[in-house]
Amino acid sequence: MSAARDTTTFGFFQRFNMQRISIAILAVLTVNASLLSAATPAEKVAKQTDEWFRGAEGQHAMRCILSWQTDHGDWPKNTDTTSKLFTAGDDKPNGTFDNGATIGELQALARAFKASGQDEYKSAFLKGFDHLLAAQYPNGGWPQYFPLSKKYHRHITFNDGTMINIMQFLEEVAEIPTYEFLDEQRLVRTRTALTRGIECILDCQVIVDGERTVWCAQHHAETLAPVLARSYEPPSLSGAESAGILLYLMELDEPSPRVIQAVESGVKWFDSVQVNGYRYQKRKELPSLIADNNAPSIWARFYDIKTNRPMFSDRDGTIVYDLDLVGEERRSGYTWYGNWGSKVAKAHAKWMK
Repeated sequence: MSAARDTTTFGFFQRFNMQRISIAILAVLTVNASLLSAATPAEKVAKQTDEWFRGAEGQHAMRCILSWQTDHGDWPKNTDTTSKLFTAGDDKPNGTFDNGATIGELQALARAFKASGQDEYKSAFLKGFDHLLAAQYPNGGWPQYFPLSKKYHRHITFNDGTMINIMQFLEEVAEIPTYEFLDEQRLVRTRTALTRGIECILDCQVIVDGERTVWCAQHHAETLAPVLARSYEPPSLSGAESAGILLYLMELDEPSPRVIQAVESGVKWFDSVQVNGYRYQKRKELPSLIADNNAPSIWARFYDIKTNRPMFSDRDGTIVYDLDLVGEERRSGYTWYGNWGSKVAKAHAKWMK
């Protein structure tokens, strides 16, 4: 079994003193952060060269990022924080870790500080980074928002790769030279957060009739039980989010027995719930399952925890077991099937070598 991470605190300390991996290798490791979301503008900025950051275009992008940072230290989601300055007097959106928000901005600030040495970039990074570490629950999970919301946002969020994205970013911090400006105390906190995060992932794996399966898109902040996220995201076993989690676990170096058990159980579950003989495509302008015996296997976004039946929901929260019964808005505005399990199987085959 091969990959790039150790699951123990000792392992992080030991490996931190070894030769650090390059940004190019890191880019390969982090492609699994979300199987549903595209890179944010800030994440794209973070991949620019030192020369670009020192130039006019890079300086403008960084001024924009600085202007969008909230008083807490994070950034809003679904916002291009790199091309337009925040206008004073406007209501600044709340910051979050959802949909790739905050992580890309922190990456860009670290790259900009490395390239230019400007202290304002370092100060903004440290403010956001300390906020990210403070947001972690004692059980190792992260909510979508911090300070905490009373709504579903407060629960541990695997949805759209949120927690895995955070974990992979923290491993960047522990492993590559871009973050060498951090003091040892913050690095120790980073390694501790990673260890706690892995334990949380393992603790959240859903057990059904004594068998480990996979994960829900969100888990309760205290009990770790599967919980409702948005009204159309029911407590369930998630084909999309679970794939991202398994890909992450298979990147761990020298996986513990618990990690191995979690991976093998998850891979077994994916194999057991694949949907064969159908294509997922538009029919009369709406996504549907089309009979096709030659189609590759697909997997549902959500499965019933007790029966493993693909399940769907509308904004009113009504559960149905036929995609064609979902209203037009949610049926066409959400990804209900995907090839997530094939990515898991491919990674598992390499992991076993």
